Amino acid sequence: MVAMRVRVLFFGQLKDITGLSHDEVEVSEGARVEDLFERYGRRFPKLTQFRASIAASVNQEYAQWRAPLSSGDEVAFLPPVSGGQQAAVEPDIFGIVREPIRPEEIIAAMKAPEDGAMVVFDGFVRNNFKGRQTLFLEYEAYESMACSKMREIGAAIREKFPIHLLAIVHRLGRMEIGETSVFIAVSSPHRAAAFDACRFAIDTLKRTVPIWKKEFFVGGAVWAEGEQPSGMPASTNDQSGS
Repeated sequence: MVAMRVRVLFFGQLKDITGLSHDEVEVSEGARVEDLFERYGRRFPKLTQFRASIAASVNQEYAQWRAPLSSGDEVAFLPPVSGGQQAAVEPDIFGIVREPIRPEEIIAAMKAPEDGAMVVFDGFVRNNFKGRQTLFLEYEAYESMACSKMREIGAAIREKFPIHLLAIVHRLGRMEIGETSVFIAVSSPHRAAAFDACRFAIDTLKRTVPIWKKEFFVGGAVWAEGEQPSGMPASTNDQSGS
């Protein structure tokens, strides 16, 4: 039987469980995503506890668990999402950054005389989580896929709402209390479209963009519970085998 080599990525709490951010393994011809996960489940039994909430991607696209694998595939196992250099696609701005986000600069770059409104969402680090005092946060992401999903959000917004300009920027790494972690701005000739598009952007980002948040407290840390990624095939989490 022909052996195939695939690259495997783990993020968030799954990386903590396995102790691996990436791995390369050989699988048999005809192997599926679920076979690969079961293989790691045997090595790291705690992984199986998260099976119902984990999503999988193959080559940076959400995939069904029964999807077949090919040699050279990049497979990522993604826990529920919590929401390189800044990449800009004119006229919109989409970025995954590690330096502080500067909202004023983004707003200044987006203001145009033909617009009558700009709506902004500035998500920043709060000092508490479920009754505990937060010291700081750390964010990580499947960066290349996150940028791709941000652009998909931008394309969907332009289909749904009559806007002018859009910016979606998320920061990774360590963030202190009060620092901006995610910034979204929408400009439009009229306020209704800007409000609706901004709400759509943050809600969709939280559901679909593979970014994870870890909260640090005195004496411990925890990965924030997120939402199971959407945008996947309908049967992604089907375990029935049918």
